Amino acid sequence: MEASGGAAGSGRAEREKQFLDLPWEDILIPHILSYLPLRQLLSLQRVSKAFQSLVQLYLTNMRCFDSSQVGPHIPKAAFCVLLKDNEVLQQLALQNCSGWLTDKELLPVIGQNHHLQRIDLNGCTQLGRHALVAISLSCPNLHQLSLAHCEWVDSLSLRSLADHCKELESLDLTACRQLKDEAICYLAQRCHGLKSLSLAVNANVGDAAVEEVAKALSELQNKNEQNTQVQIAHKQGQLWVLAVQECRTLAEYCPKLRALKVKHCHDVVESSLSILRNRGVELDVEPPLQRALVLLQDVVGFAPFINLQI
Repeated sequence: MEASGGAAGSGRAEREKQFLDLPWEDILIPHILSYLPLRQLLSLQRVSKAFQSLVQLYLTNMRCFDSSQVGPHIPKAAFCVLLKDNEVLQQLALQNCSGWLTDKELLPVIGQNHHLQRIDLNGCTQLGRHALVAISLSCPNLHQLSLAHCEWVDSLSLRSLADHCKELESLDLTACRQLKDEAICYLAQRCHGLKSLSLAVNANVGDAAVEEVAKALSELQNKNEQNTQVQIAHKQGQLWVLAVQECRTLAEYCPKLRALKVKHCHDVVESSLSILRNRGVELDVEPPLQRALVLLQDVVGFAPFINLQI
């Protein structure tokens, strides 16, 4: 009887499986670890050497790295360790590294990851033009790039991006103040797949760039223009134009335009807007007569009845 009981106990022990006994690459990484925030994974590797090996394997095969998941301020040393063995990244967001990120830390990551499709360097002001050149040469499949407030972006590095990243669909160049019309025109002529473009807070971008963008990117649906500044906003299918000598050009070359916001745009006249009204484009200003009635109502407190019949 004792032998039988001992055999049963041994069988139960053999049937008991631990968490780490599950297949790492087939089960644990794709079906469990991939759903955990990166910050928790970094804490998990402190449990034991086995968990540390598991997390390191995950980091090596990680497809998306977002520095905001680690914390508000990721240390430089931690960043370098986390990505040193990864060669399969597809998305890279480093806005939380803006305080210390330089070419020295970024270039090795870019150089060994040729499958990147989305990169966010918003506010990374300590980088240099070589960073954008490296991105253009190493990431031919890039679809989305944010360089907002990166004043180191210049015309030559942007031309390199336009020449090599033909699949680019979204580009944020907000406050890239070195850029001028020539560089933007070159970009528009090379990157015909662009659907979202931001050139806000850039006084060097003028009418020539706006018109070239409208002509070259007929499928562009998001635009915001403030005097000589252009911002293509991130709301699908809405076009903002705040100073529009090119309103007719946009109407002609952007047939997929669905909404146009021109409120407080004193240079926009009804003769230009009527083309868009007749095409069914949604506008944020009423026709002149309707606007007059609204103003009158504000003054007298009611809307009078007006008979326009002759």
